[in-house]
Amino acid sequence: MYLTTDKKKEIFAKHGKSDADTGTAEGQVALFTFRINHLSGHLKKNHKDYATERSLVLLVGKRKALLDYLKKKDITRYRAIIAELGLRK
Repeated sequence: MYLTTDKKKEIFAKHGKSDADTGTAEGQVALFTFRINHLSGHLKKNHKDYATERSLVLLVGKRKALLDYLKKKDITRYRAIIAELGLRK
């Protein structure tokens, strides 16, 4: 499996407040970005996998909604997570 519990803890420790704090917007955006990158790589090899394509579109929408929320609430946190993850915005 590509996303183990240890990998999740590592992502939340790096981008969230702690490895157990899974509710922060930054941690969620980082987790979604990791999953989006994995699914994008899968779709490059399996271009007819429409179920994965649909789930990728849904994940991108969730990430965008969280980023919009973060932009509205605290622009400095938004800019920090964009720069840290290398997202184009």
